[in-house]
Amino acid sequence: MAKTKTPTTSSSAASTDRATEYAKKVAAGKILAGPDIRNACARHLRDLKSGAKRGLTWDADKAGRAIRYFEKVLKLNGGEFEGKPFILLAWQAFIVGSIFGWMGPNGFRRFREVYVESGKGSGKSPLAAGVGMYCLTADNEPRAEVYAAATKKDQAMILFRDAVAMRELSPDLRTRLKPSGTGEKVWNLSYEAAGAFFRPISADDGQSGPRPHCSLIDEVHEHKNGNVIKMMRAGTKGRRQALMFMITNSGHDRTSVCYDYHDYGRKVCAGLAEDDAFFAFICSLDEGDDPFKDESCWGKANPSLGETFPPQYLRELVVKARGMPSQESVVRRLNFCQWVESDTPWIGADAWLDCEKDFDVAAMRGEDCYGGLDLSGTRDLTALALYFPRMKRAAVEFWTPGDTLEERAKRDRVNYGLWRDQGHLHAPRGKAVDYTVVAERLGALSALFNIKAIAFDPYRIKYLEPELERLGIDVKLVSHGQGFAKSSESGLWMPHSIETLEGDLGDKDIQIKPNPCLRWNAASAVLEADNKDNRIFAKKKATGRIDGVVALAMARGAAEDLADDGDLDGFFSNPIMVGT
Repeated sequence: MAKTKTPTTSSSAASTDRATEYAKKVAAGKILAGPDIRNACARHLRDLKSGAKRGLTWDADKAGRAIRYFEKVLKLNGGEFEGKPFILLAWQAFIVGSIFGWMGPNGFRRFREVYVESGKGSGKSPLAAGVGMYCLTADNEPRAEVYAAATKKDQAMILFRDAVAMRELSPDLRTRLKPSGTGEKVWNLSYEAAGAFFRPISADDGQSGPRPHCSLIDEVHEHKNGNVIKMMRAGTKGRRQALMFMITNSGHDRTSVCYDYHDYGRKVCAGLAEDDAFFAFICSLDEGDDPFKDESCWGKANPSLGETFPPQYLRELVVKARGMPSQESVVRRLNFCQWVESDTPWIGADAWLDCEKDFDVAAMRGEDCYGGLDLSGTRDLTALALYFPRMKRAAVEFWTPGDTLEERAKRDRVNYGLWRDQGHLHAPRGKAVDYTVVAERLGALSALFNIKAIAFDPYRIKYLEPELERLGIDVKLVSHGQGFAKSSESGLWMPHSIETLEGDLGDKDIQIKPNPCLRWNAASAVLEADNKDNRIFAKKKATGRIDGVVALAMARGAAEDLADDGDLDGFFSNPIMVGT
């Protein structure tokens, strides 16, 4: 067994031991932190006192060396931080110091797995890239292999590009590291003096046999399974002190590999599970904290608050998310580290009612407008939404089969008959919606307004198009994706259309003509999200019909994405000079 060192306690060393200094300040309540970080700091202080019994050694000099590497060698990139030294914030110094300062019984690094979970925008990706750079160039590991790993290559490239930018901005790294490729297409950084390299890798690469000295795994909450982590861990057998550094936002799937690490990390920090090779830094709120009511808890989930972004950024997110449960769910998860369910109601009644305002649709004759069309058969509603971008107004019309009106009113528990009598709903005779009637209405509306385009759900459109052609009605129809994929024809897709409509509702920047059927649709809507927080309407999970809000979102998305952008040259700080 290698000779171990007792924890450094000299006054000179202690004054520069930033990791321990952070832990002490958190323990004393001088730095705001949530329960899991308080536990992580208590663990650090506890191990300083009793870790030697388990062969653990704290080396403040090694911790300090790693911290100085960040601040003397590395440069930040992007916006106001471009080219500035990477001065670690206190929480970052605690992580870096802990990783490289704690030694295990064999004399090599104690921690082999690191899990970091914090609010969006805290600076996790640059921190991970810096850890990779240190392991590549300063860790004294022969032929070190460093990987930025993710499920998809595009995701792996995000973190890797931070590392490439660090190389470009640092004179010390620029002379030592050789890139393969140029610009955005750099795919490898080689450190020829040590036979080492740093490159991106993903589960879909098909690459076999990686032997990572350091694996940087980004956005763990997006991983559908543990394949990437297993691939990286499998190659570490021959490495003396291999490091797997995982970073993530909070997730929503409690059966995921991310939640497994989240739960395990909490237990290790709290002393409920013993694993001397595992380090976790998990930002979390205390029980009873509500970030939508009390700003004082924000720093627990956002340790870089006031440094990498201002409180106003979070304030704006909270204001816009109020009244929209689905958006509130995203903000709570990404910005306040609260694990929430992925399927949530869409919008609150107050937020919707604040945007209702009566107006005469016919009085807008000649106005440009965009439409959204959601067709139905015998059960659902057919809905046509019109959005007028200059006036920022919207109205929705509905059709439903007249012959089964009473039967479906009982089943859906709404008063279709009353809505029909009040003019909020068309109910022509028949057991299915008569598309001739819908086509005729489109013709009448196209004579009133300048309909630029109508976005449609491809379902059943083949039954409407012949009616439009037979009646000689010429309107531009554009396909609109309904799921998580964009329409291959138009590029329109539901996540962006929903996001655009939500922005209008949150800012009260849209006037919606009151319609009780549409109001019911809005109250019934539920969203579901994928691993990248793209959100769509979940018809099967809705509490009632939602066809009207689907049509409205499509109309709003079409107005946003299909409008002519005009001449953009004036936006560029370095315009292209034609003919030069």
